[in-house]
Amino acid sequence: MDRDETAIVERLEAATSLLERTLGWLEERQTTLAGEVEKISATVEQSRREAELEERLLAAEQELETLKAGTATVPQRKTLPASTSELLAKRGVGDGPIDVRSLDAALAGLSLEQRIAVKTQLLRAGSIA
Repeated sequence: MDRDETAIVERLEAATSLLERTLGWLEERQTTLAGEVEKISATVEQSRREAELEERLLAAEQELETLKAGTATVPQRKTLPASTSELLAKRGVGDGPIDVRSLDAALAGLSLEQRIAVKTQLLRAGSIA
């Protein structure tokens, strides 16, 4: 019976060794699967964030279009008042783009407020930059 008992013990040791290897493999597989689940959940969260950002971008674009439409309806004056044109003509400054130096020389006799008013009108008309 010693031989039978020895054979049984050897078979039990082999089975135990095989079970230990299988358990190690299952633990590794469990870790791998858990990592894949984390990746999937991170992808879903990123997709939600992308959707939120797309919504915000769309809202910003709509607001920009609204603002553009609002400024487009405000008429910009492109002509000078007659009094300003006459004042500039008397000083020798003609139509078209106006040189800043000649404008300053032409407006030298006016008060500070009048010079600011004339330059503001010229800026609105697009005559000076």
